[in-house]
Amino acid sequence: MFEFHWPWMAILLPLPLLVRQLWPRVIDTGEERPIEGRRTTLLHPSTQRLESSFHSRRLRNPFSGRAHSLLLTLLWIILILALMRPQWLEPRTEVKTEGYDLMLAVDTSRSMTALDFSRNNRPISRMAVVKGVMGKFVENRAGDRVGLVIFGNQAFVQSPLTLDLRAVRQVLDDVTPGMAGNATAMGDAIALSIKKLREQPAGSRVLLLVTDGENTAGLVPPMESARLAVQEGVRIYAIGVGSNKQEVMIRANDGSYQSETDIGLDEEMLIKIAELTDGSYFRATNTRALEEIYKQIDTLEKTEAQSRTVLIPRPLFQWFLALALILFLILGLFPEGRMRTPGGNADG
Repeated sequence: MFEFHWPWMAILLPLPLLVRQLWPRVIDTGEERPIEGRRTTLLHPSTQRLESSFHSRRLRNPFSGRAHSLLLTLLWIILILALMRPQWLEPRTEVKTEGYDLMLAVDTSRSMTALDFSRNNRPISRMAVVKGVMGKFVENRAGDRVGLVIFGNQAFVQSPLTLDLRAVRQVLDDVTPGMAGNATAMGDAIALSIKKLREQPAGSRVLLLVTDGENTAGLVPPMESARLAVQEGVRIYAIGVGSNKQEVMIRANDGSYQSETDIGLDEEMLIKIAELTDGSYFRATNTRALEEIYKQIDTLEKTEAQSRTVLIPRPLFQWFLALALILFLILGLFPEGRMRTPGGNADG
């Protein structure tokens, strides 16, 4: 789109006409008028030499007086157009994304090997389901910074908060039960996640806590960590993983699976943590339920994006100045319609 940045400079266009009309009335030239009856004679010792000094050959006049005036008018118009700062506006769309800082804390205790989920009528472990569903969740967090904390006997940062979602997904795929110990240090995991989230801007801190048991290890009680989350403005979404079966198949240290009694979830504590931090608690008893939870969380913490189109100006005044320069050269070669030559002036 074409426009003038200073269109009001067009008021200068009639200035030459005003000057031409007002000049004789305002300015007194002060020229001496000739006295009637007196003849002025130029005296020179060598009039022939003086005449030869101003002698020049006649040249063809390419411009008439009217054409010369037209060029002057055109030159003035072009200079005013350049002064009005012509520019071409190029539209450009800017997308402003206000992303969240989301830390994913995953329980890696031995109980995450329990085969109480199924896919295509085949039993799979809790960890396999969590990695599959949460991996898709991470991939869809475009514009958000996502990090990963795992916890067993202790809590560890596997991935800092980053925009590289593919790297976080790869780290999550490499997580295995027991890699941080067989216990559940839930309070430590929450505290460690808050420590990393507090380094980010307030108002966008979210913790997604995934566990299948109760707090059995660590130095910080879960409820104390929850109160710390409130102080730091961290919202916690807790997901309890596991079926309601009393007996589940859990992998032993030698790699074999054996039936064991499931200690179950401390749902009461997880609900309190979620409510205290203005979050939510979800219970995932099967694969489909966990996928539905993922969709709900993705809706609750969807990244807010705003787009706007701005116009980038590209100046064009230099083209008008170039055209004005060409007219200056033409008028310089033909002042008042007569060609300038080294030998002198030529009459029109």
